[in-house]
Amino acid sequence: MKQDNFMRNVITIAVAFILSLFVIDAIVGPIYNVWSQSQTGKAELARAESNRQIAVLEAQAKLDSADKLKEVRIKEAEGIAQANKIIGESLKDNPEYLTFLQIQHIAEGAEKGNKTYFVAPNQGGLPILTAPSIK
Repeated sequence: MKQDNFMRNVITIAVAFILSLFVIDAIVGPIYNVWSQSQTGKAELARAESNRQIAVLEAQAKLDSADKLKEVRIKEAEGIAQANKIIGESLKDNPEYLTFLQIQHIAEGAEKGNKTYFVAPNQGGLPILTAPSIK
């Protein structure tokens, strides 16, 4: 008899425990699902915000790089303009040097096998049609 009462108590406790698990699952399960979805949503929002910040920073880096490249090109152009001005001033009253440069250019072309015709000024101011020698 004691053993029957003991078994009945164990079965009652087991059934009560199983029923309480069902009740807890029915109550806690939906609450947990809502909380879990909320956490997933927060994580996705944080990821999207991070990706947006990365895109903004990359775009800003490209703008900064373009600005620096523009500065470099402006400085190069200023240097070239200044060099051209200096060269132009030095050649303004030196037609002999210009003639020398033209002849030198023709000779270099002939050495390289260039078959292009060149026009070079002479002492009288009339152009002379020249062709590099063909080897």
